[in-house]
This record gives sequence, C-alpha cells and structure tokens, in this order.
Amino acid sequence: MLMLAMTTAATMLGRLNLGVVGKYVQDEFALSPQTMGWIFSAFAIAYGSFQIPGGWAGDRFGARKVLTVSLLFWSLATISMVLLAGRGMEKWIGVAWSFAFFRFLLGVGEAPTSPCNTKVVVSWMGPLRRGVGSSFHIAGIGLGGALTPVVLTLMAQHWGWRTCFYFSGLIGILVAMGWWFYATDRPEAHPKVNATELAIIRSQKIGIGEEKGLAERKKTPWLRMLSRRTVWAIVLSYFCQGYMAYIYVTWFFIYLVRARGLSMLKGGVGGAAPFLAMMLLAPLGGWLSDYAVHRFGKRLGRQSTVWLGMGCSALLLWMGSHTVNNTGAICMLALAAGFNYFALPSWWATCIDIAPTYSASLSGLMNAFAGGWLSPIVTAYLATHFGWTTALDFAALLTAIGGLLWIFVDASEDLDDSRIQNTAPH
Repeated sequence: MLMLAMTTAATMLGRLNLGVVGKYVQDEFALSPQTMGWIFSAFAIAYGSFQIPGGWAGDRFGARKVLTVSLLFWSLATISMVLLAGRGMEKWIGVAWSFAFFRFLLGVGEAPTSPCNTKVVVSWMGPLRRGVGSSFHIAGIGLGGALTPVVLTLMAQHWGWRTCFYFSGLIGILVAMGWWFYATDRPEAHPKVNATELAIIRSQKIGIGEEKGLAERKKTPWLRMLSRRTVWAIVLSYFCQGYMAYIYVTWFFIYLVRARGLSMLKGGVGGAAPFLAMMLLAPLGGWLSDYAVHRFGKRLGRQSTVWLGMGCSALLLWMGSHTVNNTGAICMLALAAGFNYFALPSWWATCIDIAPTYSASLSGLMNAFAGGWLSPIVTAYLATHFGWTTALDFAALLTAIGGLLWIFVDASEDLDDSRIQNTAPH
C-alpha cells in the first residue's frame, strides 16, 4: 500500500509540473491560455484513451510488470519534453505541438497506473478493506499534489523551470526500480510476508479468480460489463468527478497567480492546499465507505459515502468561487477538492466489489471516461469569455450531477464469473 502511495505521488509530479511552471512557459514561448488548455488536454486525451488497454494489461500480465514499464515510459517522456520540446522540434511542428506531443506520451505512460493500483488492492487487501485499500493510491495523489507546487516553484525560481522536468523524471525512474526489485503481484510470492500475515489476508478472500489469476487465461467480459446500468452510472458519474479534479491538476495554480493576484511563492503554497486536503480526506472517505458497507450493505454503503463527499464538494466549490477574500476562498476551494477525493475511494472499491477478477479492466474503463480531457479546454474557454467564477460554478454543477448519478449504482452486483461467495467475518 505504501508503494501505491509512492507511485501516485510520483505520477503527480509528471502531471502537475507543467501547470506549476506554466506561467514561465507561457511567457517564454508566448502561448495563449487557449493554447495551454490544449497542451494540458493532450495528456488527458492520451491518459483516457489508454486506460482500457492499461487495465487489460494489468489483468493479463500482472501489476508489477506493467507498473514498472509505465513508470519508466512516462519518466522518459517527461525528461524528453525539456530536451526536445521548444529546443528543436518546433522547427517542424511548432512549439505548442511539440509540448503537446510529449504531454500526450506522458498520458500514455501514466494511463495504466490507476487500474494496476486497483489490481494490487485486490491481491493484498480483503473485501472488508477495499475502500481503505483504494484510498492509499488516492492519498498518494494528495501527497504528490501537496508537495509538487511548493517544491517545483522553489526549483524553478532557483534553477529554472526545465529543472523541474528532470527532477520529475528521475523520481519516476526510482519508483519504477522499487516496483521491479521489491514488489510482487501477490503476497504469496513476497519473501517478507509470513504465514500469519498471509492467513489474515486470505481469510477474507471470496474469489477463486483473485487467487489463481484466472483473468490471465480468460477474456475480459466487456459485453457483460457494458450491458449493466451500474457500470454506465459509474462511468458517467466518474466523468463528472474527474472534470472538477483536473481543474486542480491543470489550471488551479495559474488561477491563483493570474486571477487572484498571488505571487509565485504564495501561489505554490495555495496550490498545495487542495492536495493536502485530498491526502487527509481520502483515507477517511475510504474508511467510512467500508464502515457504511458493513452497516448498510454494499449498495447503500458506497452510495451514502459518495453523496456526502460530492454534495459537500459541490457546495464548497460554489462558495469558494464567490468568495472575494483570498484566504477564505483558498480554504473553501481546498476543502472542495478534499471532499471530492473523500468520495473517490468508493468508485474504485465498487469496481473491485462487482468484478474482482477483472477489476483492472473495469477500473480502466471507468477512468477512460474521466472528464479530465475536456476540463482544461472548457475551463479555459469559460474563464476567458465569462470569467473564472463561471468556470468554477460549472464545475460545481457537474460535481453535484456526478453524485446524483449514484442513485443508479449497485455495488452488490456480480459481474465476475469465477467467484465463490463465502460468509465474511463480522
């Protein structure tokens, strides 16, 4: 679980670095906000497009191998961005397209990480801890997001903005080495897992496919998944959740500096606040989701946690966008992000609940339709033509809709053709 947190923290360096140093890039290459929006979206388009192949690969080849290759790929793409983009490639395709090209490759490399993280949770955590297990990689997003703006802002001010990309790529390579030399796909294969620990993990197992890896030999039941209302409700609601989340990944730092007039250093601190809230509230949401499942059953348990998180998130985002005082606005906008991620473990845990053997494939399908690819473009358009308040209000509306769609989600459904139902301990 610590490896999951480290992995997502590292991927946040790759996602956020351009957003943090975007002001320097815009000024040096005279890029408009709309152009930056398309560059940001190049990552999201690739990230969404390669979710399904990445999830399938995690089910087919195991999380350890796929995560190692994924980390190495996006790390090299990050380093190549400053080696080639704006330093030669612009002669053939232009500065904006050269940045967009490497952001696209970054998205390709990072796409398998979240689905494979879900596969790790399936193997290492029993069904009573799926919400908590899913919250680890989500908390890693908060950790990476909280540290990235502060660290990269200081690095850019002292050593130039290009240094930030070298640093991000190096961290990714180090984490990839950790997966390859230390991690295993299942606890049975890890030399430091003793018999007592293994008995605790496996005492909660309910699926033959989870233990024997049947997904490596059987086809993913895509038609069965796509024929269920629950799956479509998960996908559509996750689009709404991801739309808001990507504003913090792409535009939030620039919003604080340009729209609210903060200095680069204060913007870095303010830009870290939402991710700190994510890091703190995601584990709480994961725990509450598991507790609610124990008390009310899978369907109402997962639903109630999402409704609480997304409702608070939408309200706080709307309030923050209309608050004039910068400190108050940042606090409310940060809490809005935190409650968004408070709800998030329930999405990933539900993918495991309804299809544990094919959890990476299903979570990849869900993540493929996150609203991140559209968020930077629409946010830039709304902010330019109608102002930042309107842009954030629209995100608040989608957040509320994302929560309401969980009326149609039933986490107790069974899409797995290889499960044996046992009585779980109370």
